[in-house]
Amino acid sequence: MSKVVGIDRTRGRPRKDPAEYEERRELLIRVGVELLTEKGFVSTGLDEVVKKAGVPKGSFYAYFESKEAFGLVLIDSYAQYFNSKLDKCYLNSSRSPLERISDFMTEARQNLARFDFLRGCLVGNLGQEMAALPGSFRQKIVDVFCGWQAKTESCLREAQKLGEISTDINCEKKAEVFWIGWEGAILRANLERRAGPLDAYTTDFLSSLGP
Repeated sequence: MSKVVGIDRTRGRPRKDPAEYEERRELLIRVGVELLTEKGFVSTGLDEVVKKAGVPKGSFYAYFESKEAFGLVLIDSYAQYFNSKLDKCYLNSSRSPLERISDFMTEARQNLARFDFLRGCLVGNLGQEMAALPGSFRQKIVDVFCGWQAKTESCLREAQKLGEISTDINCEKKAEVFWIGWEGAILRANLERRAGPLDAYTTDFLSSLGP
């Protein structure tokens, strides 16, 4: 039997348009991030994701091998988005280092309030679910937090150089404490549906750095 030139039947289905494929994949990621910031990983079903994204139910596995693989991509996507938010504040040379940290907390508070405190931090949410999550998530979540801490530590060290905070402060430990406390404040704000816990933490953290 002669071979039909120009037809690839190796996968049993027509090739997808690359632009459309990437567009739908990105849509699934955006919807996934949105749902995980509201409900977490365990409570978010794939049926809900594809329905909200308007993607045919049976096509999810054309974009991601599994829900676990999807979750890992969502962590990376959220981390990239959040890193840009941090850099916007922390690298703003028109503001002093402590003002940059304060600006980040103010902006984050506004974003949480915009969604009536129904959405939290995707990475923080996953950390609370860790006992029920795939083991592959653990180190990735830890690495994301460490990256955020490193950015905060760098900002604190700049504050030290400029005399904004005491040289006695351990910037590495203070940055770690910042994220432990900040994630807890977000959890409490979401629980109570109000900004009070965030405001209390912001005031306490900044005052702990001294005059």
